[in-house]
Amino acid sequence: MEKTNEKLELIEKYFNDFSEIQSAQLTELFSLYTEWNEKINVISRKDIDSLYLKHVLHSLSIAATFPFVTGMEVIDLGTGGGFPGIPLAIFFPEVKFLLADSIAKKVKVVSEISSAIDLKNVEVFCGRVESIKSKKFDFAVSRAVAPLKDLWSWSKPLLRKERKMEDYKNGLICLKGGDLTQEIADSQLRPYVTEIETVFNEEYFKGKYILYVPV
Repeated sequence: MEKTNEKLELIEKYFNDFSEIQSAQLTELFSLYTEWNEKINVISRKDIDSLYLKHVLHSLSIAATFPFVTGMEVIDLGTGGGFPGIPLAIFFPEVKFLLADSIAKKVKVVSEISSAIDLKNVEVFCGRVESIKSKKFDFAVSRAVAPLKDLWSWSKPLLRKERKMEDYKNGLICLKGGDLTQEIADSQLRPYVTEIETVFNEEYFKGKYILYVPV
């Protein structure tokens, strides 16, 4: 437990207004992911000790940049082990999240972890997002699962036009790293790009970005 709390200090370095429930949920993530990772490899095993930096805080860079509001609906495209969706769902308990992935064993992990920490605002979906026809969302989020061009083609049909935030139109928000020049050119989009290092002053985030494409 001491090890876990020590790591949670990294999150609390940038966020200091968590409720007791949120703090408990964040704390429990370490033991849950450690346990599940021994059964199903959803996080690189060498990364498990860096869970709060490389996965939780990275996911929360979206929360630090986009103030989602009560009643919003967000889809996490290719959620994998639950990132960025699970940390965002903890941070925004009044926002509904659909965590989608086509790999059943990953969806099972996400479902079990969400249930274990009693995340009431999370649903999971196993399948290709192109098959979702009856739901609309305010935002799509994703973390490095596909080129920007593909993420936009998958998310655009799912995004509603009417917005709930005054300062931001609905759209796609994705976490990416490295030289994105060619990927952005191939997408024929003009995303807003935020350097995560300007949000969280940590060496790990050098060369990592938030891309935002409004509808």
